Order: sequence, then structure tokens, then C-alpha cells
Amino acid sequence: MKLVCSKSALLSGVQIVSKAVPSKTTMSILECILIDARRGDITLIANDMELGIETRIDGTIVEKGMIALDAKIFLEIVRKLPENDITIETDDSLKTIITCEKAKFNIVGKSGEDFSFLPVVERNDSVVLSQFTLKEVIRQTIFSIADNDNNKMMTGELFEIKEDNLKVVSLDGHRISIRNIKLKDFYQERKAVIPGKTLIEIGKILSGDTDKDVSVFFTGKHVIFEFDSTTVVSRLIEGDYFRIEQMLSSDYETKIKVNKKEFLSCIDRATLLVKEGDKKPIIITIGEKTMELKINSTVGSMNEEIDINKSGKDIMIGFNPKFLIDALKVIDEEEIYVYMVNPKAPCFIRDAGESYIYLILPVNFTAGA
Repeated sequence: MKLVCSKSALLSGVQIVSKAVPSKTTMSILECILIDARRGDITLIANDMELGIETRIDGTIVEKGMIALDAKIFLEIVRKLPENDITIETDDSLKTIITCEKAKFNIVGKSGEDFSFLPVVERNDSVVLSQFTLKEVIRQTIFSIADNDNNKMMTGELFEIKEDNLKVVSLDGHRISIRNIKLKDFYQERKAVIPGKTLIEIGKILSGDTDKDVSVFFTGKHVIFEFDSTTVVSRLIEGDYFRIEQMLSSDYETKIKVNKKEFLSCIDRATLLVKEGDKKPIIITIGEKTMELKINSTVGSMNEEIDINKSGKDIMIGFNPKFLIDALKVIDEEEIYVYMVNPKAPCFIRDAGESYIYLILPVNFTAGA
């Protein structure tokens, strides 16, 4: 095999597929990126058996063939080569020579025949949305998936499509994030739980361009994302997702409208006094026209008042400040609405059209905390 391509094209392709290279594996072939130049285009592939990524790059194929190269070494070599054309050449002994200007690397590859190609999955009835929309939806929900495998379902996100609405849900036992998106077309009803790891990596690859689309294909066990010159195939998390409808009550005793930036900045300042690992709640006291935020820790204390518009009862309620910060950071509106029932019931942050809903469970505290 012999091929020539620009450094920028090769580096971009290698960085994209590297996201599907496992950090730990007993199968050394999975630590590799496959360069497949057998069919007239240059394709790079990585696959950890749960998530597979394939991307095509521009270049010239002088001699057809394929080779699997250690992903970490290959990425570092390409990254540090001069900004010029790179030539990759292999022989029958799998010896691979990578040259650029006066730099020349000689490494040993593995046979492409041993590589685990992406599964062949039927593509029927794609759901189409812009790269910007998908990137935003992931950003606005991914923070509330669980980060351990105690409950596999919590490590993924529910994608539910009904007619022209896409609903994306994530939860970790302490909070729920929901985004409702209007699609351009109507689709058959479908529901799937996509691993959070897959969505995190897709969020990094997507350009976020409003003019570029992503085609999403769902099957019984896989989901496929196609955009630009890249295909991402991921296994789905199998099983029934949690029934969250009963938690999404529209009843409330207290409703406030508050400036989002001011609210977020205030909580951010309060957390300066909390050491990492401390579980100090931020205590919010809602009065007639103001909301007081207070935090006490071993370092010191802080309190601040914010002007609000309130309807309903006064209330004192405590939260994990991180959960509030995570939700407020991803809301783009200038003013937000917060709904509360009592100090032990979930609090809701949502807009009038419910395009986003964030449910956060309060924490217990003592009045003198």
C-alpha cells in the first residue's frame, strides 16, 4: 500500500476515529486504527466493539492496500510531522514507512485482515437534524447521565421520536434533563437508549454547523450517525427506560422568574467556599421580591440576595450547588422560571414551551447549616 495525503486531512481523520479506540483492551488489534485504501478512497476506522467510527479523507492512492497501526503512536507521529504532504507506505512484512519532508518513521503494523470492521447494519428511514441541533441537545443533557455502571440504563440517554418531535432524556437519580426539539419532518414513532459515551464523542466531532445535517438510523440493537464523511455506529443499551412521566408534575406552590446569569454567578461565587468532596448545600430562601442564597462551610460563609418575580408561597429549600450550576450553564435564555412545591419535592426549571425541563431533587439541611 502507498498513499499520499496532506497532514491536515490525515490528522483530522485520525483524531476523529481515535475516539473509538479503547483505553484498555485485551485485544491488541483494537488499539489500532485501520487505514483501508483498497477501494479507491482512503478510509480510517477504529472500533472498540461498542462504538465504531469510520471516516474518509482526501488523498492519492498510489498503491492499494490496508494496514492497522497502533493508534496512540500513529496519532502522535502525525501530530508532530511538518505541515506538508505525508506519504504512508507498507510492504508484505507489514513494515510501515511514514515520511514527511525530511522526517521518516519506520514502524511495524498489523494485518488489516485481523481488524474488527464496523458491523453491517441496515439503514432504513433516517431521522435528519442539523449538526448544530444535535450538538446542542447533547450539550444540554449529557451532564446528568450517571458516570458509573451500577445502573447501565442511567449511563445512556433516551431518544424518543413522535411525529415531528424529538425528546431526549437523561437522569442520574438526583436530577433529570429533558430537551424537546421540533424536527423538520414527521417520522414513525421510535425509541432508543444511546450510550452516553457515544454521544460525548459525537458531540466532540460535530462541527455544530446549522447548514450541515446528520442522518440518524435506528435498528433493534444499533444506532448509526452519518455526517460529513464520517459514520459512527454504536450499540444501544437494551431494556426499558425509566418512566419519568409521573415525576413531571405541573403542580407548584411557588414560582419565580429570575435572571439566569445573575442566579448562576451567585451560586458560582458561593461554591468558592466549598472544598472538593464537601457536600455543603446552597440554601435558598424565597421571599416576596428577593431570593437569598446562603452557604456555610468550614472555610467560611456567604450570602447574597437576588431580585425576583414571585407568585405563590415563601419557601426555604436546599440544593447541591453543582446540580444547579450544570443546568443553568446550558440554558441560553436570559430569564428562567423555577417551580417548587415544598422543601422535599423536586424543583423544576423550564421555559414556557417546555422545550427544556430540568428536574433537580433538593437536599436535607438544618436551618442553622
